[in-house]
Amino acid sequence: MAKAWHLTSRPAGLPVMDNFALREIPDAPLQPDQLRVKNLWLSVDPYMRGRMNDAKSYAASFQIDQPMTGGAIGEVIESRMDGFAVGDLILHMGGWRDGGVIGLDMSPNKLPAAALDAGMTPQTFLHNMGLTGGTAWIGLLRVAAAKPGDTVFVSAAAGAVGSAVVQIAKAREMIVIGSAGGADKCAWVSDLGADAVIDYKAGPVLPQLARALETLGKPGIDVYFDNVGGEHLDAAFATANDFARFAICGMIDVYNDGRAQEMKYIIRTIPARIRMEGFIYTDQFFDCMEEFYADMGGLIASGAVTMRETVHDGVEATPDAFLGLFAGANMGKMLVRV
Repeated sequence: MAKAWHLTSRPAGLPVMDNFALREIPDAPLQPDQLRVKNLWLSVDPYMRGRMNDAKSYAASFQIDQPMTGGAIGEVIESRMDGFAVGDLILHMGGWRDGGVIGLDMSPNKLPAAALDAGMTPQTFLHNMGLTGGTAWIGLLRVAAAKPGDTVFVSAAAGAVGSAVVQIAKAREMIVIGSAGGADKCAWVSDLGADAVIDYKAGPVLPQLARALETLGKPGIDVYFDNVGGEHLDAAFATANDFARFAICGMIDVYNDGRAQEMKYIIRTIPARIRMEGFIYTDQFFDCMEEFYADMGGLIASGAVTMRETVHDGVEATPDAFLGLFAGANMGKMLVRV
């Protein structure tokens, strides 16, 4: 019998283990348009924190005492769905569990055999070829319309999305300043090709960003890719060139406490004519999916884009992996190997 994590109460602030329970989920014969899967990899992502609130958002709230969902890679072990056979590896939304029955509502898609035959690992479709890589690509190239020669500032540059942004930008001949927390993460961001890296744990962001720009001989930033909000966003306002573009992907700095954002330099939006746009990956992904897969697949194959994986083992470890996102415990993509 499969096991799935359930949300048992809505968190107040940072979630705790008491908000979750791992329970068996009933087994049953397959109905038409259903698959039985054995999950191999699970994704945990910051956006899931918003789904734990009872509030209207772009993703439906988790329901109390119901199985939670999220991105997963699974193997089909029984099928009554056209186009899927036993042994197929699939990307689907029946995560936070070790397997079980899924239907069309879990958006199952077969992993492309050509990519797997070429040596791409299945879990790549949970990061660089999936949600995080797609978010990075769309936010940088479509929302921010970044172009060669732009100076790009990326917060959470050692995270799954941020590290992809750094590498895509360098592949497009941009100047990149990344922000990360701690010496090890900063060293990795530098290894990814960033032209300058600031350590937000070592002091205020704005003076470090200003020094990095001075060292690079740049008057300001043309693009800001925001994963954090707060101090990072305000530093971007302070250093933006005229007609800078801000792609607002996430604000993990305030996901748990919901405190008001203090923006000392937001007034620069007017004289600098800054364009700031929040975006959701699914808004644009299906219109450019083939282009994304071709471009990102080529970047991965060439070695221009890589990913580090922070892996927890066992479905039992899923909440710990999720909570680690808010403690900076991941370098690259946080995953659970079932």
